[in-house]
Amino acid sequence: MARKSGGGFRAPKNYEPGRGSKPSKAGWRAEQSGGAKPTGSGKSASGRSAARPTDRQDGERSQRAQRTRDTAPAGARREPRTDPPALPALPAVPPAPLEARRTTPAEVSGTSFSDLGLGGNIVRALSELGAITPFAIQAVTIPDILQGHHVLGRGRTGSGKTIAFGAALVERLLRLKAEGAFPSDAPKEKPQRGVQQKRPARQAARAPKALILAPTRELALQIDRTVQPIARAVGLYTGQFVGGAPFEPQLHSLARGVDIVIGTPGRIEDLSMRGHLNLGQVAVTVIDEADHMSELGFIEPVQRILRSTRRRSQRLLFSATLDGRVEALVAEFMPRPAIHEVVDDAGSSEEPGGTSDVTHRVLVVLREHKDDVLMQLVVGGGRTVVFCRTRAYAEMVTERLTEAGVKALALHGDLSQARRERNLAKFTEGNVDVLVATDVAARGIHVDDIDTVLQADPPDDPKAYVHRAGRTGRVGKAGSVITLIPRTRQKRTRELFEAAGIEPDYFGDFEPGASLS
Repeated sequence: MARKSGGGFRAPKNYEPGRGSKPSKAGWRAEQSGGAKPTGSGKSASGRSAARPTDRQDGERSQRAQRTRDTAPAGARREPRTDPPALPALPAVPPAPLEARRTTPAEVSGTSFSDLGLGGNIVRALSELGAITPFAIQAVTIPDILQGHHVLGRGRTGSGKTIAFGAALVERLLRLKAEGAFPSDAPKEKPQRGVQQKRPARQAARAPKALILAPTRELALQIDRTVQPIARAVGLYTGQFVGGAPFEPQLHSLARGVDIVIGTPGRIEDLSMRGHLNLGQVAVTVIDEADHMSELGFIEPVQRILRSTRRRSQRLLFSATLDGRVEALVAEFMPRPAIHEVVDDAGSSEEPGGTSDVTHRVLVVLREHKDDVLMQLVVGGGRTVVFCRTRAYAEMVTERLTEAGVKALALHGDLSQARRERNLAKFTEGNVDVLVATDVAARGIHVDDIDTVLQADPPDDPKAYVHRAGRTGRVGKAGSVITLIPRTRQKRTRELFEAAGIEPDYFGDFEPGASLS
C-alpha cells in the first residue's frame, strides 16, 4: 500500500510499475523473436486500443491449450473424446415375450449356488450370510441374469429375492468388466524401471456400474446390508443414497467411487440432476417392489432415471406382486423379458397364504375390547410386528406396551431417519420384542424370526395384506398373522381374503381372556 503523507500519496520503495501484468503468449513470442514488445498502455502495435476482456479470455484459453501441449508426450496427438463402447448385445434367442415360467421348490432341489454360475468368493460370502443352498426364486432367475436377459421375478415376500438379484448382479458386473465393458476401470500401466515417469493426471472417481432402486428408505438400507458383503467379497463397493439423509456423506461416497448405487428414486434423480451422480455407465438396473413405486407415484421418476442409464443395459424387476401398473416400465425398458414365478409344490402361487407355514386368523372384537385384546396377544405372541393405520395410534400403542413392561419401539414417518434406523436396528438385533409400525414398514423389514404379525388396523387392499403378512414365515419358518376387525368390517374383510387367494384358519368373534385355537 502507498503511504499517505502531507504531500499526497508516495509509492513505497519496493513498488514496481510492471509487477502483476504478465505479457500474453503472443507478446512473449514476439519478444523472443526480436519483434516489438507489447506496450503497457493496452494498445496494439498498430496503435489501436485493445479490447481488454476479449484479449484476456483469449489469452487464458491459449495458455490452457499451451499447457496441455507442453504436458503431452512428444509426437503425441490429442485424441477426440469418445463414448464408452456399447454393452454386449442381448442373447440371440431371448425368451418369448411375457411367457411366465412357473417353478416349484421341488424342481430346483439339490441345486447349489456354484451350479448357477456364481464364483467362489460370492458363494463364500453367501454362506457367511446363511445362504447355503438357493431358494426357488434364486435358482430360476440367477442363470437368466448372468446371460444378460431382462428378468421379471415374482415370489412371495421373504422368498429370497434380494439375494437373487444381489448375487447375480455382482457376478454379472465381474463378467462385463472382464469383457471390457467398463474402459474407465482398465488396469494402469506398470512403471518401467530406470525410466523417469511423469506424474499421472488426477482421474475422476469411477462412475457407478449398477443401480438398485427401492421405494422406501428402510428397504434400500436393508438391501444394502445384504448386497454389501457380497460386493466387497470381489472388490466392489456399494453406496446408500436415500432421501431424508444428509447430502455431504453421500457426495463424499461418490467422490471416492461407488460401483453399485442403492437408493430411492427421489434422491437418485436429485443427485443426477445436480451433476453429482453419473448414470451413463450403469449397465444393470434393479427395480425392487415396482408395484409399490407405482402406488407412491415414482413411476415417472424411475422412467427418467432409466433413460439416463447406458443404452442396451440390463433391467431386473422383482416384486411379490406384479400387476398392470408396471406395464409402462416393461414396455419401454424391458423388451422380451424372462418372467419367473415361484409356486409351491401344490401348484398355487407362493403368496403368504399359499404355504402351510403361516396361519391366518381374523378376530372380530368390540371396539371397547380392542385395546385389551391387543395387549393380550402381544404379551404372548413372541417377537411381534404390530401394524397401525395412523402414526398417532402407533405412538399410543407403543406407550401402552411400554407402561405394561413390554419392550416396544415405534416406526413411522414422523420419526427422523436416524431414529427410524436405530429403532429398526434394535428390533433386528433382538433388543426389543415388539415393533409398532405404520405401512412404512410393510416392505422395509427383513427379519427372519418374526413370530407374529398383528394387524391392529386391517389393511385396505389385498396387496397391503400380502406385504404385511410377508414379515413373518420368512425363509421357510412358521409364522402367524392375526387381524383385528370390528363387526361392521366383516364383509369387506372376507372380500379382501378372497381377492388375495387366502383362506383364513379362523374367522370369528373374540373376547379378552379367550384363547386362540
